[in-house]
Amino acid sequence: MNRAALIERLIVEEGLRLKPYVDTVGKVTIGVGRNLTDKGINRRIAFLLLEEDVDEALAECVKHIPSWDKLTDNRRLVLCDMMFNMGWPVLSQFHNLLDAVQLGDWARASASMLGSKWARQVGERATLLAALMVSG
Repeated sequence: MNRAALIERLIVEEGLRLKPYVDTVGKVTIGVGRNLTDKGINRRIAFLLLEEDVDEALAECVKHIPSWDKLTDNRRLVLCDMMFNMGWPVLSQFHNLLDAVQLGDWARASASMLGSKWARQVGERATLLAALMVSG
């Protein structure tokens, strides 16, 4: 069997959708007919998606955080974790945090994190990340 021909045919028949949608029988679907409702994804695909999302978060950090190259690995981890979680449009609104990072005021950066709506939403994650921000 010609695998490439089959793939081409399936793309024509199923279509290619890069965002989840509900198909004609009510199943959440993505890609080329991938039934997420019943089949989900496997570990390999989950980690491929994670790697892609981490690369994107890192690129956003490098692009938007001027002092990125001067930060410790732990502080980079904190900011990248937050970028991964919220994306730049939301993280960009953390003016006090970003100003404190630029000034190297780690106590203020940590306090800004803990005083945010985000911290109330993510709970222990924020507590751990704020502690890492202070300790560096």
